[in-house]
Amino acid sequence: MVERGLYDKIIVTRSTPEIAESIGFLPGTEEEKMAPWLAAITDSLEVLHKQDENMKGILNYIMDKANIQFKSVNFMRGRSIQNAFVLLDECQNLTASQLKTIITRCGEGTKIVCSGNLAQIDSNYLNALTSGLTYIVERFKDFPGSTTVNLNGVVRSKLAAFAEENL
Repeated sequence: MVERGLYDKIIVTRSTPEIAESIGFLPGTEEEKMAPWLAAITDSLEVLHKQDENMKGILNYIMDKANIQFKSVNFMRGRSIQNAFVLLDECQNLTASQLKTIITRCGEGTKIVCSGNLAQIDSNYLNALTSGLTYIVERFKDFPGSTTVNLNGVVRSKLAAFAEENL
């Protein structure tokens, strides 16, 4: 997307667990602080490139070449994100207010993808009816340019599928 000139950068963000609303206690830069919560993204890149000899080098190359930035939801307020592809992961654990804060930061030429699984809500304060993901799906259903994609099934593992259905 970046190499083809569709966007200037890719921003990946997600909710952080409510027990650690602030990532300030972790050492390092914002990206280094976000690394534990964004491991799902790097896990996916590793699966795609598991045959590569120097996987870490390849992942760093991909992230640099594609200008992939890991950003905290906590630092989105006040920003104006222009000409970017934003991947907002784990939206099921965000409130409607948090999603509004993030979506209203999207400027011209920006596309946002909000992904999540209502069966994987692990917030003590949200459920499938009160999740921000449910809220935006309903609010954006008639917005031109908005699409909702529902995927069924669990591809991670049989164990994960069993846990999702029974816990």
